[in-house]
Amino acid sequence: MEFTNLKKQKVTEEESLNDRISKFPDSLVLEILSLLPTKDAFRTCLISKRWQTLPTLIDSFNFTCLNSRAREDFSFLQNALAHSLSSKIKKLQLDFTGLWLLDCSFRPEYESLVSRCFSFAVERNVENVVLWFYNGDQCTFPESLYTCSSLITLDVRSCGFNNHAVISWNSLKSIKLGYLVLTDDDIVKLLSGCPALETMELYRYMGFSRLEINSPKLKILKLKDYRRFSENGDNLEILAPYLQHLEISGELDDLKCRLIDVSSVVNAKLIFNMRCIKDLPSFNEEDNCRNYHQVLYSVIQDNLQKLCHATELTMGTWFTETVVECKQYRIKNLYTKTTELITETCGLFCAFLQSSIQVFKSKFKQVPVSEFNCRYLKLVLHMKKFNLYGVSGLLRAMPHMETLNIDVETTLLDDFPFHFLDNSRCNFELVDLAKGDNVDLQSGVSSVEFHNLKKVKIVISSERCLKDHVKWGFNKIYNLSEFLLMNASVLEKFIIISKRRRCQTCSMNCLSQYLSRLADKLLGCPRSSANSVIIFRE
Repeated sequence: MEFTNLKKQKVTEEESLNDRISKFPDSLVLEILSLLPTKDAFRTCLISKRWQTLPTLIDSFNFTCLNSRAREDFSFLQNALAHSLSSKIKKLQLDFTGLWLLDCSFRPEYESLVSRCFSFAVERNVENVVLWFYNGDQCTFPESLYTCSSLITLDVRSCGFNNHAVISWNSLKSIKLGYLVLTDDDIVKLLSGCPALETMELYRYMGFSRLEINSPKLKILKLKDYRRFSENGDNLEILAPYLQHLEISGELDDLKCRLIDVSSVVNAKLIFNMRCIKDLPSFNEEDNCRNYHQVLYSVIQDNLQKLCHATELTMGTWFTETVVECKQYRIKNLYTKTTELITETCGLFCAFLQSSIQVFKSKFKQVPVSEFNCRYLKLVLHMKKFNLYGVSGLLRAMPHMETLNIDVETTLLDDFPFHFLDNSRCNFELVDLAKGDNVDLQSGVSSVEFHNLKKVKIVISSERCLKDHVKWGFNKIYNLSEFLLMNASVLEKFIIISKRRRCQTCSMNCLSQYLSRLADKLLGCPRSSANSVIIFRE
């Protein structure tokens, strides 16, 4: 009897819930439906008789087409748009990444359908467009969209622009383009046709060598995953005096990206990876490797100097291989030792050597420490690739830094024999890395004190098992932590976070256990700040 009553109560509650949902105003239901894939939205309307007319009023469409049901998907898309009564389309999203069009019988039908879809959308003053094609397909941007004045956001993948088309997107504020080739002329035409553009994002891009942005409205630029275009190496110059947020990430191959003018940038995120020239098809001579890295280091140092006014910086492992202060320190020592020698020699020779040293110092002058205005610094590092001395040199260049976040990861590949990993890196990198990691930071780095650093957070994620821990790699974390504790005079919090809860290999919290011991060990280290606390979190 009691069970029957409970069952009746449950049915009553479900009916009550259905009644409440069916009483939602149409405006709210339409808002919810617009967030769903369009097929799911149409099915949802079958729940209530009152909702069965709502599909014709939906103003946001999200279609996905697959090879296995292409004609079925095409038919649904065509019928949905044909019966739409909405006077304005907020969003049209067509995801064709599941279609392979190179060898298919329905390509003409498909191209005709895409053209009709966007003609319909332009007539209804579409505001947001997402158009994704399969990476290998060579598709052309719909003609009707080139002069769509109502367009606010545009997200296009694997779709080329017509060289003769005139772009007129006077309302466009955000553009995202991927898997495409853009020439320098394409970039100029694109930017001139978008006078209101505020955000620009390019990914898996190639072709252009100069990106000049003169609009004071365009504040955000994101570049990700460059695709190699030339066998002799590619160059990219960025001139954007009004840009405020810059992000360069992903794989750059051997692209030498130079920041010519980014004087207004306040937030920069540079977490890209680069390949050694020995891994590229055009590599012939061993000597090219050293020259290649020296050129890259020079480019990175110049880019650092161009970002001296930024208050927030996020940097990847590559920036630790370019030691900002290392050369200054070596030159300072050379100058000191040479001066001592000079005092024991004749006056004319003395004057000659002093003059030579001054010229030598001026040629190798690095980024002045006092010029960096960074308040927040985040380092995104790989355990076995970051240069410990390089990190300390980078930190010394940030005298105004108040918050330091360091994200460190290890991967399963770290468990392979060292010679296997070393084969993927050139000798030049390995020698530099070994030198940087073997330096005693306290004695090897000239005196430094972080007068403004109040918070340090180190987040470590690991795919490898640490039950039988090999100290190589994690020792760098301890040495860096000790260095910070000893030189941060106003430090308040030093936080260590374990990002992984349970190891799939040993079924234990081996990373947390190790980092907990690391935190305990740091408690015994001398600290410059008497008010600092060390915190471990999972």
